[in-house]
Amino acid sequence: MTTATRPGGISSQPDDSKPPVGGARVAPPTGAAPRNRARARRRNLLSALLFLSPWMIGFLVFTAWPMIYSAYLSLTDYDVINNPEFVGIENYVAMASDEKLLLALGNTAFFALLQVPLYVVVSLGLALLLDRAGRASGFYRTVFFLPKMTPPVAVGVLFLLLFNGSNGIVNGALGLVGIDGPSWTTDPNWVKPGLVLMSLWTVGASVIILLAALRNVPKELYESAQLDGAGFWRQATSVTLPMISPALFFIIVVNTIAALQTFDEAYTAFFGAGNSTYSNDAALFYVIYLFQQAFEFLNMGYASAMAWLLFLVIMVITAIQLVVSRRLVYYEGDR
Repeated sequence: MTTATRPGGISSQPDDSKPPVGGARVAPPTGAAPRNRARARRRNLLSALLFLSPWMIGFLVFTAWPMIYSAYLSLTDYDVINNPEFVGIENYVAMASDEKLLLALGNTAFFALLQVPLYVVVSLGLALLLDRAGRASGFYRTVFFLPKMTPPVAVGVLFLLLFNGSNGIVNGALGLVGIDGPSWTTDPNWVKPGLVLMSLWTVGASVIILLAALRNVPKELYESAQLDGAGFWRQATSVTLPMISPALFFIIVVNTIAALQTFDEAYTAFFGAGNSTYSNDAALFYVIYLFQQAFEFLNMGYASAMAWLLFLVIMVITAIQLVVSRRLVYYEGDR
């Protein structure tokens, strides 16, 4: 068999008698690369699970298991002292005829419907002001956020001091402009509005979120709107609100859930130790009544059923908000 040679007498085929530079090439065993990749993936998975294990253990012990056990207790008659006695859906049937539970539901719904829109409007207004504050915005961000760090119990006590009908600071300020302030802590018609106003004490976190959203709005959009002759309100409705709608939606959902679970401030102000003088049914929110059933009346089974009812109500409301958001919330990645 002959081989072709290049000019100069050099063969066109490599000389198999000499090993390639760097030694002989050894092909890896068949399937070694996939096995190495699988082994690397297992190591990464084990490392991730190791780092996640503290949270996973905490979730299983302090969240998942209590929820499962409370679902079982909701089907029992349990007073903490004696063993649970299975009663089926009697606790859920009893809730339909519990007048205090219906009152607590009504109070909570009224509070949420009044508090959430006002909370969002105030947060957005303060965020718009901070967006124009320039270099001083860092100082004001701190000032607005600090009240969020106040313990809820302290806020409940502060409510009684500020909204006292006789010598409270709020009524004192209203008196300076000729307005006779109401009895915020004793008049059933003003208890919930007073608590709503007091809840605005902690708008700082929402202000920071909305401020970040405002500063992420592209300036080019405002310039284009100005060239088209859009004024302030037109820019606000056509540029600002659509661009910050994801942050607004997040704040609405989170604050709706928080409003439906309101407890600390109202309980401290109206149902805590030494406050029996001010206690009235106008401040009886759902979670407060749930707490009373569980830890004052020791009706753990009934309280567990109440907890699951609240969970379902929150799930339904959140699902409705998610459906509505598909038409009202704009995400930059959407096409």
